[in-house]
Amino acid sequence: MKRESDLAVTRSPAALLPSMAMLLSLAISFGCAEAAESLDANGQLLDVSLQTRFETITKDLRCLVCQNESIADSNADLAMDLRRQVQEMLVAGKSDEAIFDFMTDRYGEFVRFSPPLEPKTLLIWGAPFIMLLLGGVIIFRVARQRSRMPLNDDPATGP
Repeated sequence: MKRESDLAVTRSPAALLPSMAMLLSLAISFGCAEAAESLDANGQLLDVSLQTRFETITKDLRCLVCQNESIADSNADLAMDLRRQVQEMLVAGKSDEAIFDFMTDRYGEFVRFSPPLEPKTLLIWGAPFIMLLLGGVIIFRVARQRSRMPLNDDPATGP
């Protein structure tokens, strides 16, 4: 039995056109006429520079449902909503940093694949180095302790 996510991957681009038309009509009905007018029939932004920024931003945001995919690659409903929200914010003239700040404020640092280096994310960035250092200290101490043990080359004396 195929899951809904498997079916979404196997659909042809032509099969997605009705759903894109539905998204455009929903955008218009919810008062997002400006965002809907800035999209082409495939759901991409008409402005090439905005589309490039959109692709960069969506690749840097983690899908909160899939957790190992970006929202650009995910077919989850939440990822589609987040992509739509990023498009609307880009059309509204928001900067990349403002979009990342909004998403981080709403969903936490986990939503970013590469969180910025700040005091609160220092542990995230430093944990691999701390673990490497800890492993090196443990290996050094075990090797030093074993080197101090006497070699037992004498044959065992029996009864």
